[in-house]
Amino acid sequence: MQEQFDRLKRYKKPLLLILSFALVLLIGWLRFLTGPEFAFSFLYLVPIVITSWMAGRQWGVLISAVSAFSWLLADICMSDQFSQSYIPIVNETFRLTVFLFIVFIIARNKQILENQQELATLDPLTGAANRRAFFNLARTEIDRSRRYGHPFSVMVIDIDDFKQVNDTFGHHVGDRLLSTVVETIKNHVRAIDIVARFGGDEFVILLVRTDERSASLVARKLQTQLLNNMRGKGWTVTFSMGLATYHSVPESVDETVRAADQLMYQIKHNGKNGIKHAVLKM
Repeated sequence: MQEQFDRLKRYKKPLLLILSFALVLLIGWLRFLTGPEFAFSFLYLVPIVITSWMAGRQWGVLISAVSAFSWLLADICMSDQFSQSYIPIVNETFRLTVFLFIVFIIARNKQILENQQELATLDPLTGAANRRAFFNLARTEIDRSRRYGHPFSVMVIDIDDFKQVNDTFGHHVGDRLLSTVVETIKNHVRAIDIVARFGGDEFVILLVRTDERSASLVARKLQTQLLNNMRGKGWTVTFSMGLATYHSVPESVDETVRAADQLMYQIKHNGKNGIKHAVLKM
């Protein structure tokens, strides 16, 4: 069932465009059948609005142009019913202008909405996902792991002695440090992995389709690079990292994070600046 749903989503845009073109041609045909006395041009707004919102501005512009052309073509076929031959061209020029204006309004409003949704899911300081976004994205990835039997790993990173940086250099330097940490993490994991800031100086990473060997390698390289970047900037912090690899899926995302968090705190209680890795088979 899920595979069928994924396949449907993949073909949604092509199906939408085919239906939009078909509707545009149908409206043009109605124009030709009914003659110039009835104006059905407002019906073009249906495919134009839907296509602009769901497929993007470029496709909205194309549907608008095809709509105006189909109406023009019908009028040209009835050119003897107009007092001047150029009237259909003038009419369709104005009609196309209105269509394009609507397309750009819709595209602009959609962009504003997407920006607001993105801001609601990102940590404003670092650009990493926030806690809510992480749980939503992780739930999807974990469900996929359950479906296909792929392993995955969750890493929790806590910055050791971060408070000393704030106290010594000020919060503006602490903010730069946090941003540097996220930038370093993103540069050393894949685009499909999920990087989130859980508040303060704690970060969580979901390593998609990653077994214990690969996860351990990522963790070691990441810790080395983080320490090098901190030393290069004169920041005397280290990193405690808890890493949990799953070959079977737990009940909830919260459970996966909690397991990695507990591993991280074991490092905290045993001298800090290390990696604790466990392979969990539920």
